[in-house]
Amino acid sequence: MTHMRRIAALATIALASLALALGGVVAAGQSKAPKVHRLEAAPETVAYGYYWAQASPVLRIASGDIVDVDTLLTNSPAGLARAGVPDDKIQASLKAVEAALPRGHERRGPGGHILTGPIYVEGAEPGDALEVKVLSIDLPIDYGYNGCSGFVPENCDRAAGQAIIPLDRKTMTAALRPGITIPLAPFFGSMGVAPAPEAGRVSSTPPGRHAGNIDLKALVAGTTLYIPVFVPGALFEVGDGHAAQGDGEVNQTAIETSLRGKLQFTVRKGMTLNFPRAETPTAYISLATDPDLAAATKIAIQEMIDFLVAEKKLTKHQAYQLVSIAGDVAVTQLVDKPNLGVHVTIPKRIFRAPGPRG
Repeated sequence: MTHMRRIAALATIALASLALALGGVVAAGQSKAPKVHRLEAAPETVAYGYYWAQASPVLRIASGDIVDVDTLLTNSPAGLARAGVPDDKIQASLKAVEAALPRGHERRGPGGHILTGPIYVEGAEPGDALEVKVLSIDLPIDYGYNGCSGFVPENCDRAAGQAIIPLDRKTMTAALRPGITIPLAPFFGSMGVAPAPEAGRVSSTPPGRHAGNIDLKALVAGTTLYIPVFVPGALFEVGDGHAAQGDGEVNQTAIETSLRGKLQFTVRKGMTLNFPRAETPTAYISLATDPDLAAATKIAIQEMIDFLVAEKKLTKHQAYQLVSIAGDVAVTQLVDKPNLGVHVTIPKRIFRAPGPRG
């Protein structure tokens, strides 16, 4: 190779390397890491007992951002003290919220849950869906409580009071009674957005199309909830932490506790939902609520059928067959009046592509 050709070849290689480097810079700019926001529970960052289109956001984030959020258990310092929790184990943040927002305060009610938020997600508009990925959930305190009321309250011993249940954060278990050990699977019982403006200030107790107090125990770390958006920014709130719960939550309480979690929010344009939906690493889940359990069940089944038609390209006839053959219909909760909750689960493994025929 002549001297001039060698120079030309080296120049070509240099230009190619520069182009590759610039391309990498552009790609890196396009896929920059999401911003992580810290949101602690405090009197000025909670909505005590409601979802509301007119609530003022406590945090504004971009679509794709992550929020590291604290939530407080649904109880009071006085209630925990009566149940036997030492004062030094009652969170200072809970004491501050209860002192600033006592019963009868204009920023409290009509429900009883302490919800952190609302969070305004830029770009979310009515008709969109808000994707909420649960990246992690941690237990900031080593106890929870369980009360007694709910669906069959005649079983309750009113003299017993609330049970304080120690949580072993190393083994992720709770010793409920001698010989009875409960595996912990923490999740947020309430994750929701503001309902439509005409609904007004909606109690945090009943779930609905805005999600809210759905009490779906499958929504542990690694899962995703999709919620229809009704107001600009969505106005997302979260709370009602549970360390463990059975489907139905029949006595009105799970192992109620405070939680800290990381949630990632993404605005899904073009995803039109009638009710919330969920997804786990192994399953698709449809959700529905209604004062009538039969009606809620029918809606949840139809929601799964509609999902299978849209996403798996089945006919309604085929989808209905599949729900009967492979779906599980379960009662999510029976106690958050006036709405009862039902969910339908379809395992993902049945959609694996068939292998080559020999």
